[in-house]
Formats: sequence, structure tokens, C-alpha cells
Amino acid sequence: MSRLTVNNQPVEYRLDPATPLLWALRDASNLTGTKYGCGTGDCGACTVDIDGRAVLSCRVPIGAIEGSYVTTIEGLSRERNHPLQLAFIAANVPQCGFCISGIIMAASVLLKRDTDPDEAAIKSAIRNLCRCGIYPRLVEAIQRAARAARGEETIPAGARPGIDPADAARVVPALVPPPTR
Repeated sequence: MSRLTVNNQPVEYRLDPATPLLWALRDASNLTGTKYGCGTGDCGACTVDIDGRAVLSCRVPIGAIEGSYVTTIEGLSRERNHPLQLAFIAANVPQCGFCISGIIMAASVLLKRDTDPDEAAIKSAIRNLCRCGIYPRLVEAIQRAARAARGEETIPAGARPGIDPADAARVVPALVPPPTR
């Protein structure tokens, strides 16, 4: 049995201690925001915060992190109102969405250490791969989130989870479908 704190909740995994954290989170805790990408630690889709460090959860056995504090994308903010989530939505960073939770978690760890990161710091901290090519918007979105976290900027909230699509279109005009002919 491995005891951890996951998203501020004590968890006891009755799994083989060699089980990768990724599978404990996804299969045992139903926290599917942490994605399986490559399984080899190369892509970063499975990045989570373990005791203030950005860690690839596919490479960490749960037995090796007994007593640790783990934060997943769900623990960052279920309401999607964390500055990083708001900045990514406002900058239209997410495309397919597969890599985004890992990138946001790596960025959240960076912003805990550096409240005003420059481009070099961001590029050094965010090693995650993205097939959609979000990189041009990524640096500015992270810097905007840092400004919001410091109280220097307000980022408007997007549509709340569970909102009716018609209501979402009123809140986020980009969600309005084009007129049919």
C-alpha cells in the first residue's frame, strides 16, 4: 500500500508499489486529466506536481513517492479559474488538448518558483511536446498568467464547466457557430 496526498486528499493505493503514478491516478483515482502520451518520459503529457516539482508520472512508481503531495490538473482548479487555465483559454492555446494538462502543470510549478519568468525561463521549464504547435502562443500565455497571479492583470473567465452550449456561445463569442446557408 502506498499512501499519498492527491489534490489535497489523503489516498491509499492498494496497488503494486511498482505501479506508475500515471496509472494509479487515471485508473484507481479516475483523474483522467493526466494523459498517457508516450510512456517513456519523452513527451510530458503526464506531468504532475509532486512536492513542488514537475514530474513525469509515467516514470514514477507509487512506492517511491510514499508520503508525497501530488497535484494534478484537476487539483489546480476544477472550475477552470486558475490564472494559467484562464490565460491559455484567452490566448486560444489549447487545440487538440492532449498535451495541455501536462504543460499547464509544468507551468504551474515554474510560476511557484518564479513569479515573473522571462522567455528563456519558460522555454527551459516547459519541455513538453505538442503536435499542434502551440509554442508561439505559449510564452505569452504563461507570462500573462504570471501577471494575473501577481494581481497586475485580470483575465476574463470563460464558460463555466457544464454550461449549455448556447449559453457558452454568449459568454465566449468564439463558440458561436458560423451561420448556415
